[in-house]
This record gives sequence, C-alpha cells and structure tokens, in this order.
Amino acid sequence: MSLISAPAFANIRDDGDEPGAEMGIGATLALFVGVPVLAFVIIAGLVMLPGIRKKH
Repeated sequence: MSLISAPAFANIRDDGDEPGAEMGIGATLALFVGVPVLAFVIIAGLVMLPGIRKKH
C-alpha cells in the first residue's frame, strides 16, 4: 500500500510554489498576535471616540 501512495509524498515544486525564508518567533508573534491586537485596539478606540467626545 505504501508503494501506491509514494508519489503523494514527493516534494515537487509547482510554478509559484517558492517558500520564503523562515520567520523567527518574534516576527511570528508580532504578525499573528500583535497585528490583530493592534487592529482591535484601533477599531475599538474609533468606535468609542464619539461617545467619549459627546460626554464632555
């Protein structure tokens, strides 16, 4: 059975399938944790801004 599925494990690169350089742990955390948190804070601040300005 493993002889039949052997071509599925081949490492054949298709056009446009060029992996880039590895990302470090800091860059990975910044991209997948820092950017979403920053976007949430900015959007939440923009949503709350009219209410804050109206109270004063």
